[in-house]
Amino acid sequence: MKPAPSLTRRHLVAGAAAAGASLALPGAALAQATAKTPLVGPLAPNPVEFKKTMEQFIGSATPQAEGLQLDVPVLADNPSAVPVKAKVTLPITEQDWCEELMVVAELNPIPLACRMQFTADTGTAEAAVRIRLSQSQTVHVLARMKSGKVLAAKQAVTVAASGCGM
Repeated sequence: MKPAPSLTRRHLVAGAAAAGASLALPGAALAQATAKTPLVGPLAPNPVEFKKTMEQFIGSATPQAEGLQLDVPVLADNPSAVPVKAKVTLPITEQDWCEELMVVAELNPIPLACRMQFTADTGTAEAAVRIRLSQSQTVHVLARMKSGKVLAAKQAVTVAASGCGM
């Protein structure tokens, strides 16, 4: 009996496109999804990608801890859907508002979990998402204000079982 061919990310992307679906993936995830990489294999952390993602977002600014509220559970019983809530607590004005908020999982194979953009008309900068964690690690949230200020918060999360390999 001949084994079934392994499914690759390219097959999944092609199948989704054929079905009329669109994928909203970060650039690194989309690049990896179109590569000829099998879905099975080690899901090792990518410290180079983590550092690059953080540096690109922060730029030359010095991140400050005040002004960004983060709510992430310390123990995640379902690593496939860890709730992350972030809120910019600084005043939102027509001159200064949160332009972008980013969630990064330090030890995931693809660290960038999500990125959201806001306008001054939003009136607030808060978001609640669920992310998948491959293992126990630190979740980072960064917010960039119109003035150039970068706000940062982080929380260590212990997962009950492997999430990305499920």
